[in-house]
Amino acid sequence: MPRPREFDEQDAVARATELFHRRGYHATSTRDLGEALALNPSSLYRAFGDKHALFLRALDHYQQCESARCATALEGDRPVRAVLRDWLCTLADPTDPPGCFVVNTATELGTDDPDAARRVQAGFDAMTAAIADLLRRSVADGELPADLDPDAAADLLFTTATGLRVRHRAGHDARRLHAVVDQALRALG
Repeated sequence: MPRPREFDEQDAVARATELFHRRGYHATSTRDLGEALALNPSSLYRAFGDKHALFLRALDHYQQCESARCATALEGDRPVRAVLRDWLCTLADPTDPPGCFVVNTATELGTDDPDAARRVQAGFDAMTAAIADLLRRSVADGELPADLDPDAAADLLFTTATGLRVRHRAGHDARRLHAVVDQALRALG
């Protein structure tokens, strides 16, 4: 009879998420994961299969958390520019670890890892769609100009958000990045 697991699998995935977010896929060894999760190699493999499978679970976990955080940030009955400014500025504010795990994965692995690339693209698509939905509602409510193209504007704002996360990870000054946010929002008309 197999012994029951003596660890919380969801907690282990959350800790792996933080480690992969901080260090990246290639710089995180199986040994690093074992130490961070307090698991010996055989327990790690038995629970998660291999490093890559755990990485994908960590990426999924991060995206679920980030999607919920983004949805909360983009809702409300405040003016759309204030909602977008607050959300975009949080992407440039200090966090630990810095940057975005999805964006970091995109820059580290690109399209070389098809499983990760599909997850990255799904995350990018979901974020862009959430922004476009907000912009459509704001155009329909008369808050934004009727001739605004919500899809093109959402692409611009998503690209700005991605750039903010890369620059944040690179250590750029948050005040400068907040100025970028203000400039991008002027494009909404």
